[in-house]
Amino acid sequence: MTKYSSVEEFRQEIIRKHETLSKRLKQVSRYILDHPNDLAIETLAVVAERCGGQASTIVRFAKAFGFNSARQMQRLFRDELISGAGNLDYNERIKHANDKTQLDNNDPFHLLVEFTESNKQSLENLKANINRADLDKAINMITKANTIYIIGFRRSFPVATYLAYALQETNKRCILIDSVGGLAKGQTVGITSDDLMIAISYRHYTPETLDLVSEATEHTDNIIAITDSPISPIATLATVSFEINETEVRQFRSLSASLCLAQVLVIGYAYQKENSTSEAP
Repeated sequence: MTKYSSVEEFRQEIIRKHETLSKRLKQVSRYILDHPNDLAIETLAVVAERCGGQASTIVRFAKAFGFNSARQMQRLFRDELISGAGNLDYNERIKHANDKTQLDNNDPFHLLVEFTESNKQSLENLKANINRADLDKAINMITKANTIYIIGFRRSFPVATYLAYALQETNKRCILIDSVGGLAKGQTVGITSDDLMIAISYRHYTPETLDLVSEATEHTDNIIAITDSPISPIATLATVSFEINETEVRQFRSLSASLCLAQVLVIGYAYQKENSTSEAP
């Protein structure tokens, strides 16, 4: 009998204890948070390989969290997967089907099908994982903010750019921190407690983004993070954090779910603004 009544309860305990774990156990905790169904359906050897460790590390992780064995920990995930869906859900079936399919690198249409299915999976994950209360809170923060500072480098840059463009189209005052000429810190000099920072960063997290978010917390409590893990360094600094599980195809990660969320935030804000204007006396 495990001390956890659900996977979510265990997940919250992992998040709470993550920073106290050793380097190896942190690798396991991150993998379990990102791929919970793998723990339910794969062998310990497979999970250990994907974590970059050994099966004995998974056993140590399980015992560190009060399980008698790694199999008991797996059973918690397996039982919840079965009770919640009766079987593997559509997304997992796609994933395992793709794993077994012989890929044809010379067929562009095959690539189109592969990437389309992957993006569909990312969007389904988004719909399943986003918390309604967090979405409402984020839109309220955007509405109330005097100025919105938006930051996202490297792979995150398209999402940051879209947010800045779309918010400016609604006449919301915002500043895209693009670090042109190495002036990123200068672009955040005026941030106050009435302002909001939206930060986008995925593993491996850009150090400049982390530094600027950390500095922003000294001036404002209003931080929205769009990231890929509840233990992401910007998630731990944020007032509201959206963890997005983008799928990966041929070592390329999708941005479809991130851009979809960005659209929802902007359009949700625009509707809220329009409603408040129409209700004004």
